Amino acid sequence: MQDLKSRTKKFALDIIKFVLSLPKNPVCNTLGNQLLRAGTSVGANYRAASRAKSKADFNYKIKVVEEESDESIYWLELIIESGLADSNSSVVLLKEADELTAIFSSISIKNKIDR
Repeated sequence: MQDLKSRTKKFALDIIKFVLSLPKNPVCNTLGNQLLRAGTSVGANYRAASRAKSKADFNYKIKVVEEESDESIYWLELIIESGLADSNSSVVLLKEADELTAIFSSISIKNKIDR
């Protein structure tokens, strides 16, 4: 669990740095704000899940984490495919968001099976 806490926090910090590096225009501001909200929410919601009061509460919160990491993928894809950002840093973030989504999806699926 500690590794995922650290990893999701690093992801949030990397998202913050990335959003700050985007050009300042209405499109980047909108997409960046959406990405910032979703990307930083991954770690915050994972921390909440790790303090869940019950298995059902944990399952619900992990599903939220999965959804937020998947949403981060969407905003990153829009930024990349529209050519609004440096492809190197955005591709690294996209890969991490994809890996986090897979991890939390796997946890969510495993918990449904274990019920």
